[in-house]
Amino acid sequence: MLYAAMTFWLLVLVLSAWAVHQLWGGMVKPRAVNTVLLPGTLVAQLGHVLGLLVTGGTVNNTTLYKDDETGAPEQTQDPKPKVPIIGPVIIGMLPILACAAAIYFVAQYLGGAVVAEMNREQVATVLPRSLPAFWELLRSLITLGETTLAAALNSDLGNWHVWVFLYLLICLTVRMAPFPGNLRGSLGAIVVLGFLAFVVGKLASATEESIAGGWAVLSLSVGTLVVLLVFSLLVRGGVGLFKLLAGNA
Repeated sequence: MLYAAMTFWLLVLVLSAWAVHQLWGGMVKPRAVNTVLLPGTLVAQLGHVLGLLVTGGTVNNTTLYKDDETGAPEQTQDPKPKVPIIGPVIIGMLPILACAAAIYFVAQYLGGAVVAEMNREQVATVLPRSLPAFWELLRSLITLGETTLAAALNSDLGNWHVWVFLYLLICLTVRMAPFPGNLRGSLGAIVVLGFLAFVVGKLASATEESIAGGWAVLSLSVGTLVVLLVFSLLVRGGVGLFKLLAGNA
């Protein structure tokens, strides 16, 4: 059941990051959004290139920041990896895993007490099997977001390390969103990865231990995106309501 939960939360993570990125792009110029997210884009792009190199794919037309009105990153569209089946999975997943590794690193060296407070709540390791359990899962997500926000607000905001950590945390979690045109490929890669992890886990118990060890990073990422998604929706709704009222005045 742990593998199914891992796959589910990775899908939630990617879709939430994509939703936040889309909302921001609809409220602010995409070029400004992509400029703010540059640290996360750099990590994700490095993961993409590493995936191409590991699988023997072709690296071309790869840009960190396009010189146009969007400022969006650009990736190799047809890498042609030499590793069958597993190659596209690696290419699709390495940007997400690279961001997760970077989150773990900045949490270890900059997060400190903030992370300790955030980790009091974690995402469920078992998926709901009934309607009441589903609603309980949603309530736990709100609690996770509340805990994450409270930990950030209660931290030593006079310490520049905290601000750097929060900025990098936001950049890295939002940049877990697939690059333009790669959403379906990334979602498919997550499903395939979950299946492969299940198969390998049946052969080696260390796989399940590794997943459990990374659960804190997964929970931290989901909690951060829950907060960002809620506030982005509130701002987007507030702006839309203001425009509607102003137009009818």
